[in-house]
Amino acid sequence: MPSDLTNLHFTDNPALRSRPDHYVAITVDVAKIMKSWRSSLFAFEWMLPDGRLKSCEELPAGEQARRAAVEASLRQGQPLEKPILGIGMMDNVEIGAGRAVFLTLAAHGLKTMPVHIPKTHQKEFSPFLA
Repeated sequence: MPSDLTNLHFTDNPALRSRPDHYVAITVDVAKIMKSWRSSLFAFEWMLPDGRLKSCEELPAGEQARRAAVEASLRQGQPLEKPILGIGMMDNVEIGAGRAVFLTLAAHGLKTMPVHIPKTHQKEFSPFLA
């Protein structure tokens, strides 16, 4: 893990290739995203009931492998793909592609992060901007 998280390099998520005009890149406040994502039906995989992120050892096996891959990329200084976020049916933030990147960096204390969101969700994401 790099000691200086300010030197991270992000690339566009390859999931955007099929619909690049559908998304926009923004920078979000990680803590605000985490607070909203806590309501996600998928949060239990990465989050404890009190809202803290699980350690790598506490994650399900598949998620451990995903986190380990992100950790390896960080150690090697490789660029990371921007996660894709959206607003779910319960009006909370959902993390689509790039969940392991977003949550691993959140676990390491990153305060802000570049992400992609659907252009149609720009208004809903205004409270989450960094």
